[in-house]
Amino acid sequence: MSESAVPEARAATLLGRPGLWLVPTVLTGLLALLLSLLYMGGIVNPGRDLHHLPIALVDGDTGEPPAGQRQNAGAQAAAAIAADTADGQARWRTLTRAEAQDQLDAGKVYGALVIPADFTDSLTALTTADATKRPTITTLTNPGKGSLGSSLASRITTAAARQVSLDVGRQLTAATASSASVDATTRLLLADPVEVVTQVGHPIGANSGLGLTAFYYTLLLVLAGFMGGNVISNGVDTALGYADNEIGPWHTRRPTVPIDRTQTLLLKMAMTAGITLLSASLVMAACVAVLGMDATHLPLLWVYSYCAALAVGLGVQAINAAFGGIGQLVSMFVFIVLGLPSSGATVPLQAVPGFYRFLSHFEPMRQLGDGVRAILYFDARGDAGLTRSWIMIAVGTVLALLFGFAMTAYYDRKGHKRLTPQPA
Repeated sequence: MSESAVPEARAATLLGRPGLWLVPTVLTGLLALLLSLLYMGGIVNPGRDLHHLPIALVDGDTGEPPAGQRQNAGAQAAAAIAADTADGQARWRTLTRAEAQDQLDAGKVYGALVIPADFTDSLTALTTADATKRPTITTLTNPGKGSLGSSLASRITTAAARQVSLDVGRQLTAATASSASVDATTRLLLADPVEVVTQVGHPIGANSGLGLTAFYYTLLLVLAGFMGGNVISNGVDTALGYADNEIGPWHTRRPTVPIDRTQTLLLKMAMTAGITLLSASLVMAACVAVLGMDATHLPLLWVYSYCAALAVGLGVQAINAAFGGIGQLVSMFVFIVLGLPSSGATVPLQAVPGFYRFLSHFEPMRQLGDGVRAILYFDARGDAGLTRSWIMIAVGTVLALLFGFAMTAYYDRKGHKRLTPQPA
C-alpha cells in the first residue's frame, strides 16, 4: 500500500486512547498543584509566619532618672521593649541613632523606634506647670525594604510605642492620684501621654514603585535570561537540523549538521553571552530611559544587569543540555517557580514559612534581587547585599559551566547521539 493510501487519524478516535491522556493529565495536574501550594503558601498569612524581623531600637534619652529610680524613662522603656519577646515577631537591635541610620541606609533593618533625648524631661513636665508639649517617640520606616516589610515594621514599632505610652501613663496616673491640682483633662492626658510620630528613615525616589521596582527589575532580568536562553536553545537546534521549524501552516526541517553535545552547548552559551548584551541593555533602557524608573549608578546597574541575566541564561543552557526535552520545565522551576516566593522581595523572608527561607539561601532570584535593591535604593553599598550578590552570580556561572559541560561530555563519551543525521 502506498504512503498516500494510509488513512489519516481522526481526533475522535485518538481521544479514546488512555495512553494519550496519561502524561499530559498527570503533568498538568502536578503543575497546578505545585504552583498553587508554592505561591499561595508564601503569602497566605505573613503575620502568622512573621518572626525576628530586624528593627533598630534607639534610646537617646539624656534626662536624669526620677527620684528613687536608677534609670530614666527612656532607658526603662527601651529595656521593656527589648525584653518583650513573647510573640517573637521582632528582633530588636539596640543601637545609637547614628548606628540605626547606617543600618537603615544599608537595608539591614526594616524600621526603627527612636526615643528622643528629652523624653524623661517631657514626661516629668506633664505633671507641672512647665508642660509645653507631649512627649514623643518616633518610628522610622524603610520603604526600600518593600512596602509590606516596611509596613510590618511600622506596625510593630507603633504598637511598641503605644504600649510604652500606656505603661508610663499608668505610672503617672498612680503618682498623681492624690493630687488635687490635677484636673480631669490632665488625668486623661496622663493616661496616654506619648505621641507617636512616623517618619521615613531612608527615603527612596517617587518613581520607585513604593519599594517594588527592585523586585520587578530583578524579575525582568531573570525572565530575560530564562526566555532568551530557551529561545537561543530552540533556535540553534532548529538551525542545526535537530528540531522542526513550524510557523503557522509552514513546516521545514533543515539538514542535520553533525556536531556533538559539548560543541552544541559551547555554541549556545557563546550566543547567550552575546545576545544577552542586547536584552539586558533593552531592559535597562526601557525601565530607566523610557519609563523613568528612579536609578543611580547607571554604569554599575548595566554591568550588573548583564551579568545577572547572563548567569540565568547560562544556567538555562546547562539544564537544557542535561535534561533534554524537559529541561525548559526544570529551569522554569529553578529560576521562576521556586524563585518568586523565596525572593524576599514582596514578602520579607522573616514573614514566610521556613521552607522558603531555606530556598532563599541558594535560589537565584533572591541573590539577584538583593543586588538590584542595593543599587537602586541603598547607594550600591556592598553591605546592603551587593557584595553577596556578585559572589553568588560568580558561583552560579561557574556551576552552570561545570554542570553543563560535565553532562554533555559524559553523554558524548557514552555515544548518546542527539539525532541520526538527516540528508539534505
